[in-house]
Amino acid sequence: MKKLMLAIAVTAAFAPMAYAAPAAKELPMPAYGKDKPIPVPKITKSTLKNGLTVWVVPRKGLPRVDYVLAVRGAGFAADAPATPAFANMLAGLLNEGTEKRDSRAIAEAAQGMGGSVAASATSDGIIVSANALLSHSAPMMQLLAEVARTPSFPESEVKLAKANALQSLRVSETQPGFRAERAINRAVYGEHPYSRTTPTVEAINAVSQDMLRSEHAKRMRPDHALLVITGPVKELDALKLAEQAFGDWKVSGPSIADTAPAPSAAKPARILLQRDGSVQSTLRLGSPGIAASAQDQIPLRLASTILGGGFSSRVNINLREAKGYTYGASAGARLNRAGGSIIGGADVRNEVTGAALNEFFSEYKRIGSELVPAKEMEMNKRYVAGGYMISNQLQRAVAGTLASNWLVGLPAEFLGEYVPRIQKVTPEQVRDVSKKYYAPENQSIVVVGDQKAVGEQLKAFGEFTVTDK
Repeated sequence: MKKLMLAIAVTAAFAPMAYAAPAAKELPMPAYGKDKPIPVPKITKSTLKNGLTVWVVPRKGLPRVDYVLAVRGAGFAADAPATPAFANMLAGLLNEGTEKRDSRAIAEAAQGMGGSVAASATSDGIIVSANALLSHSAPMMQLLAEVARTPSFPESEVKLAKANALQSLRVSETQPGFRAERAINRAVYGEHPYSRTTPTVEAINAVSQDMLRSEHAKRMRPDHALLVITGPVKELDALKLAEQAFGDWKVSGPSIADTAPAPSAAKPARILLQRDGSVQSTLRLGSPGIAASAQDQIPLRLASTILGGGFSSRVNINLREAKGYTYGASAGARLNRAGGSIIGGADVRNEVTGAALNEFFSEYKRIGSELVPAKEMEMNKRYVAGGYMISNQLQRAVAGTLASNWLVGLPAEFLGEYVPRIQKVTPEQVRDVSKKYYAPENQSIVVVGDQKAVGEQLKAFGEFTVTDK
């Protein structure tokens, strides 16, 4: 017992006396460091005789080249009403076989050059990208041209792509977010081509080898294309590679018509997509927006960031942090070449469906009527600038940004102009564009949920059309 008491006494003697320590003083946070300037690369522009635009962006660093070929007017907006999202199938099959190689040979050739080649579709076009070690820059350029210009669309690959697309659609149809997005796009765009970004069973089944070849010949043309070349390359050498691979690419058939302007206004819809037994509601709010090159696009981008573009955005802080209604909420502008949309959304518990919609509208109204405080403006401007710099560090990202901007009607210079223009936006501009585009009375509402659980809450927002489509 004496030994135990001695041990306790010794321990106490050497124990830290936390109770006697003075209270820690709260130190002020250091000031932000000065923003680094956005590096603006030198871009050499040229146009081949067949109309293909070529931008060369020399970059020091890794011995790797990146190519991005963007073809305007080849995307979802070019799809017929009966075959929505056909462009996705067209793009996905480009590297599944050419006149010279099958899909395996294409993949092996790309891997042998230390790179890859792939394609994807957007509303305004198709993008084919490729990369390789610098020592293989010439053969990879040739492979990119082969994939983009001479796909063969083998029957076996078409059959497999259709089977995969049907399976993917079946899975997607079980997801409330997929149904909500499809419905809000229809409400915002109506019959405009921008509403046709998701496939149907009938559309997938209608795809054939002949249709793919016909549409490829119509859509993939040099006079509607941009080739971006980045890496440790010399301008003249890069242009020579482009001429060798694409110089004999001929224009055939009539030019593709420009996409008609998207609606600038739409009658607000109220749609409840029935989901039996659902324990939560998937919400979407939407209204027509503006084109990516419109005058209001810069202040609208910043307003969208403040309102719903990040974890610290207003709708997320409100619905997630303050109210606990959801794991995440968002709202923002989606900008295309011929128009755009304003979309907000969240997944919430059944019992707070109506309350969540009220909070969305409350935040929409607040940002359109009150000036954003200076501290919040500064935080979001820094967030935009920092995110932009990080996302455009790699040369492949720079090439992709340039190509994507070009597809929606923005010039090469926008790459370096974006952040300085964001930094000049005033609280008054944010308020004014928000009042114009986030007006609660203009928003359509789509809810995917169980009518028995949420129907009564929705009555305060108008009469909802209930459907399972």
